[in-house]
Amino acid sequence: MEKPVLLYCYDAYCGWCYGFSPVIKKIAEEFKEELETEVLSGGMILPEKPVHIKVTAGYILNAYKNVEELTGITFGEDYLWHIRNPEESDWYPNSEKPAIAMCIFKEYYPERAVEFASDLQYALHFEGRDLTDDEAYRHLLEKYSIQEETFYEKLKSDQYKEMAYYEFSLMKQLQVNGYPTVLIQTDDLKFTMVARGFTDHETLKERISLVLQDINS
Repeated sequence: MEKPVLLYCYDAYCGWCYGFSPVIKKIAEEFKEELETEVLSGGMILPEKPVHIKVTAGYILNAYKNVEELTGITFGEDYLWHIRNPEESDWYPNSEKPAIAMCIFKEYYPERAVEFASDLQYALHFEGRDLTDDEAYRHLLEKYSIQEETFYEKLKSDQYKEMAYYEFSLMKQLQVNGYPTVLIQTDDLKFTMVARGFTDHETLKERISLVLQDINS
């Protein structure tokens, strides 16, 4: 390994990860000389049969306020409509498709994965886009100059689905069971956890600096 790797373990459906987005974007920028940054999708919601949003809406209705208070992020009205009116919503949350989209995106712009993760979360939690719907990604293809036809072909291919499921199994191997989690990989088998759950910018910066000092000493 040329540089240690900052592994950001997240899920597109994780509200706390949405609140953590500004922190991890700032951290990735601040440490870009010392660390490679990689984003891994967790596969937080992978039901065998689709499960309607009404099952978790009650929980989210309370939880989102805590996220806003602690992180300063805002959830959008178009997202909250589904949480407040679950009986009328057509949402069946599933982490698979956004994880596949992330695998495709990383092939194009590996260095911008944190930004893309943030955009996916904003699309869901602020703009209220349904990430199980292919159309939820179209506006981002334009932003990142990715050809639509190629992207949608890949979104439906087994190859990228396998890549996403490889990341989900990697999370299990690394014993990551909550999001967001941030690890620093210093060699093939050495991982140091620097954040589990929402962590503020100063705390995370300090922890990363200590790991880097340790490596360099």
